[in-house]
Amino acid sequence: MNHEDDHPDGRRVRPEHVDDLTVEALGSLSKALETTERARGHLYSFHQMTGTADLELDRAVALLRRAGHEKWADLVEREVLGRNVIPGHWTFQVVESYDRTYYEPFKKLERDAVSDLAEGRAHLYEAEMKERRRTHGHRDHTATPEETP
Repeated sequence: MNHEDDHPDGRRVRPEHVDDLTVEALGSLSKALETTERARGHLYSFHQMTGTADLELDRAVALLRRAGHEKWADLVEREVLGRNVIPGHWTFQVVESYDRTYYEPFKKLERDAVSDLAEGRAHLYEAEMKERRRTHGHRDHTATPEETP
């Protein structure tokens, strides 16, 4: 590898008019969105796990009936099976509301901020940190994937 070719991708270089504080602010905004992405994943886990539990109740009800416990089978079926997790909502509705009310507007705002303030160049904070921390000329510290031998 030629040391002179060991430079970041132009899409990761800060535009001249973008100051340090703006890069830091956009980095913080992106970090908050990444945390929201993780929270959304947990919400989908909640959705899937609750659905799995609800489907398992079918088996529990059937086994209670086979064991002669009609009263308990009826109670589980009536009180828990298919129950709303919050008033008027099954988990898919919670996920849809979260996406529509919070996640999608947040994602759009972050994308619009990066577009307006940094010419659409995402992750400038991280790209600059990578440049400060990597060893130039080292084969395992290349600036871009294309440089990998």
